Amino acid sequence: MDITAIFEYIRDFMELGGPVLYLIAGLLIIMWYMILERIMYINGPHKQAVKAAIDEWESRSERSSWAAHQVREQLVSNVSSKLRENLSMIQACVALAPLFGLLGTVTGMIEVFQVMAVTGTSNARAMAGGVSRATVPTMAGMVAALSGLFLSFWLQRKTEQERELINEHLTLDH
Repeated sequence: MDITAIFEYIRDFMELGGPVLYLIAGLLIIMWYMILERIMYINGPHKQAVKAAIDEWESRSERSSWAAHQVREQLVSNVSSKLRENLSMIQACVALAPLFGLLGTVTGMIEVFQVMAVTGTSNARAMAGGVSRATVPTMAGMVAALSGLFLSFWLQRKTEQERELINEHLTLDH
């Protein structure tokens, strides 16, 4: 299968579902860009940030005072906040995808009702285009949401695990 055939299939699918599919596709691209960025951050710069925080903590001569505890909390907080960047945006995209699908359902049903008003209720063939424009965006919105949902949960769990790890690595002297 060549690349032009793939683009033709995508074009046909987009035409089948109507203009709302372009919104869902744009949302999906943005969501997956943020997901991939977070995965790359966890596997690269995050490890360097953890090492820098541990090195800064280990270089302190005194680690038991109130001020030292505040420095430790700041180090943990800085690393954690960088790790949590865009997680809420990813979750918002996951929540918006089915809503965009429902918007496609409504616009498709409006098309069905327009066909019914013009041609009457007995012309099923004329209504089929509106029905497909009503169901395809719903399916696409759900698939888009599900594709991001699992990785969103994984990223959230990974963020919590990494926060616990940095807390364990920055040991306190008693």
